[in-house]
Amino acid sequence: MSRVLYVIVCAAVPAGEVGRLVAMARDGGWAVQVVATPSALAFIDVAALEEQTGRPVRSRYRGPDEPKPPRADAIVVAPATFDTVNKFATGITDTYALGVLAEAVGLGIPVVVLPFVNSALASRAPFVRNVESLRAEGVAVLLGPGEFEPPPADADGDHAAAFPWERALAKLSELASP
Repeated sequence: MSRVLYVIVCAAVPAGEVGRLVAMARDGGWAVQVVATPSALAFIDVAALEEQTGRPVRSRYRGPDEPKPPRADAIVVAPATFDTVNKFATGITDTYALGVLAEAVGLGIPVVVLPFVNSALASRAPFVRNVESLRAEGVAVLLGPGEFEPPPADADGDHAAAFPWERALAKLSELASP
């Protein structure tokens, strides 16, 4: 039986390329379940991801007569927005994705967070504290030199093109060996 990786995708420009992360994960032997924040649905191709994974993209809690999805063996949150990182760290569960994350930490499921924020947001004291809080709970937040390095807030061009999807899986392989 394959290990199950939840890929939680947030509403940020790189989200449209999350299929790249899904393909790399599947090539690495993972069965992938995509979970999208409600806002992320506008950024992703739901039908293509469902075809790629063979599973429905989840963005809301299931109804009482809907089947329960398989439990995650690991989770990657990418791209993770400023809002999602802050809510995750403070225990806010106002979306299905955040509920999954809040529970994952308590269950000891490895979680890798690959943020997508600019330098102005990354330098905010609440964000810095929340990143440290997540790290203190064992969450791997890939932010800083050699990981995701936030571009300047006024940067021209599309810095999303160089989003380091592969770093999330490399860190995951360190944390969740079979």
